[in-house]
Order: sequence, then C-alpha cells, then structure tokens
Amino acid sequence: MGQVIEVKITKKLIIVNVCRFLLSFTFLFSGFVKAIDPLGTQYKIEDYLEAFGMAGAVPGFVPLLLAVALGIFEFMLGVFLFFGFRRIISSVAALLMMVVMTPFTLYLAIANPVSDCGCFGDALVLTNWETFWKNVALLVASVVVFIWKKEILAFLSWRTRWMASFYTFVFMLFLSFYCLYALPIFDFRPYKIGTDINEAMSIPEGAEQPVYATTFILEKDGVRREFTLDDYPSDTLWKFVDSKTELVKEGYEPLIRDFFIEDIKTGDDLTQDILSDTSYVFLLIAYDLHNADDGNIDLINGVYDYCVENGYRFYCLTASSDDEILRWQDNTGAEYDFCRADDIALKTIIRSNPGLMLLKRGVIYNKWSHNTIPSESELCGRLEDIPVGQMADNGRWQTWVDLCVWYVLPLCLVVVIEVAMFSYRRKRNNHKQQTIKKD
Repeated sequence: MGQVIEVKITKKLIIVNVCRFLLSFTFLFSGFVKAIDPLGTQYKIEDYLEAFGMAGAVPGFVPLLLAVALGIFEFMLGVFLFFGFRRIISSVAALLMMVVMTPFTLYLAIANPVSDCGCFGDALVLTNWETFWKNVALLVASVVVFIWKKEILAFLSWRTRWMASFYTFVFMLFLSFYCLYALPIFDFRPYKIGTDINEAMSIPEGAEQPVYATTFILEKDGVRREFTLDDYPSDTLWKFVDSKTELVKEGYEPLIRDFFIEDIKTGDDLTQDILSDTSYVFLLIAYDLHNADDGNIDLINGVYDYCVENGYRFYCLTASSDDEILRWQDNTGAEYDFCRADDIALKTIIRSNPGLMLLKRGVIYNKWSHNTIPSESELCGRLEDIPVGQMADNGRWQTWVDLCVWYVLPLCLVVVIEVAMFSYRRKRNNHKQQTIKKD
C-alpha cells in the first residue's frame, strides 16, 4: 500500500492524468456537440470540400456519414481517456488526431479558406487562430499521454470495459439519429426558440460600426486589376470578375445579420412586414427544394389549409431557383406563396429540409422538423387556444436530466457493478485464505 501511495504522488502521474483529462473533456465536448447537430457538422464538411474544390468529387451522402462517425468517434475517445481503459488505442488515436489537425488548422489560420473550423459546432465558435493554438496545447497533452500512457489511472477493469464501450457507441448512434429525425436537443444557434429576431437584428444606438473594405477585381484586354470604391474605373470596357470584402475594423455585430425575406413574384422585401405581424406566421424553411424531403408533404399541406381556414399567413422560404420551385409545386401540389432567402441563414434557422417555424411579432414560438409537423388532430382550434400556438419550452434542464437518466446513470451502474464484484472477490479470497490458515 505504501508503494501505491508513492506512485500516486509522483509528478509524472499528476502531469499525465491532468493531460489525459484535458484531452478527455475536449473530445467529449467536441463529439457531443457534433452528435446532437449532425447536419451542422455536415454543412461544415461541405464548406471544406467546396473550399478545396472537392465538392463534386464526393457523393452527397458522404459528408453526413462522416459527420455522424466523427461525433461518435470523438465522444468515445473522450470516454476511453476519461475512464482510462484501452490506453494504447486511446493514446495513439489522440496523438494521431492532433498530429493531423494541428498543421491543418495552421493552414486554415494562414489561408483562411473557411471562417471557422467548426470543431465545437455552434456551441463555441473559435477563430482559426484560436483553434490552432488550442490544438497546439492539445498536441502537447497528447504527446505526454502517449509517452506515459502506462501511468494513466483506470477507473474500470477489463471485465466491464466492453459494457461501457458498447453502450456508449449505441447511445451516441441513437442520439445522432434522433437529432437527425427531430431537431438538435440543444440549440446553440441565433434562431433558437424564444428569440426575438427583431431584437437580434438590431444595433444599439451609439454602438461602434464595423468597417469593411471591398476590393473589386476587373478585367480588360486580358489584364486583371484590383480597384477600390475610390478608384473604381468609369471605363465600361473593364468587366467585373470578382470582389473581396475584408473586415478593416471590428465593431458591434448583431446576433442575426443575414435574415431577409423577398417575395418571389413581386421582388418586395417582406422582412419587416412578417416580423411585425401581431398574429401567427408559419414559415416553411426549405433551403434546397431539389433535395428536400417530401415524405410528409400531406402534413405540410394540412398546416397550410389550416392557416387558410383560420386567417394565418404561411410562406415557404427557399434559396432554390424558379425551376425548382415549379417542380416542387408540381410534385407536392403546394399552393402557398414562396419567398427568397439566404441559403446559409435557412440552414442556420432549422436543421431540417424542409422544416417549419412559427413566428409571432418576430418571436420564434416553435420549430418542427419535417418528421414532427403538427397533425390535423393537434390543430384542433385557433393557435391562441391550443398547445401548438404556445411558446415551446426549450426544456434544457429536462434534457440534461434525460441524458443523465439514459447515459450517465447506466455508466454509474457499471461502476457500481465493478465495485461490487471487486468487493465480492476480495471477501471470497479473504475467506479462502482464512480457511487455509485454519486447516
């Protein structure tokens, strides 16, 4: 026992286990936010593919598959490091990840092909340079854990490790698919339920405005030059090629900056008209009608019919072309009005294509994926008098309780079983030794 105490207080043991928990909590957090928002991770992977010119070479299902796999892998790696089992596998995996990701994020910080790496989703947005320095610290920690992996203290024996590993995999797989079927159980985006879009778009009086510089790339006679607004040429022979906008001076940035609604038929800006409506407004969000799921179109059309009967407004917001809108109307029998909106904003508003959002005075009252659209039986009266029209409860505390009940408690049960088995074996061995001594 004295030797065990001496091992516990060694500097090496303290350092390696501090590094191990640092890596563990990082991977747990990163994997969890990816698992509860697989579509968000898919969009970020697609951004990477587009930035590197690989979007057309990768099948459409691959980014989503990678998103789900990455979330499960990172969370399980965090669990392995936390409980201290499979030390060789977990330490090697952590080291390989950081050896790959650290130089990659250095490139992102220098070249800036995407605005942020998306490693923590929308829960914690880091700049590319912040991500790089974070990865440098994690790389050092992973090297320490790899070199001194034998000093990692294990909380579970080999007898119960497989139970914890298998249950973690099944739980995270179920969690990812549930959030795909419904919506993310935690919403870290600007358009969460309860958000006043008007307020989120406003800039406080006297707030310092950000300053941007726009550079225009023009071409004439095969020669390309860059111009600013001050020296933009009046010569019409210069043809526009591209433009670049850079932030020169930071200022107050509203939480929501890219929300606008344009009537497709008239071209009118309906943003403020809809956000100031004192009644309810349903917005069907479908950023890409070509790939939108029409499996529950009867429920969507049912909500539209309900709105017509009760005098509520219903619009479909999309970034799709006119041809795609006509095709959607032909295939689904849609009679509602269509409006144009920014595709990135639509992806941010709701993680479902299509999805449904309910507004009142610009406040988000509720959101549904295309799998959870209110049915006719739920729309049994005016919205003012039925649950569908009431502000939905985010239920964050209840969600945390559910997660504890379905994941933390079973793992605690595994630990209790492990302790009970150890105690039973120790008592049995002591009893045998006493019996031998008596004989």
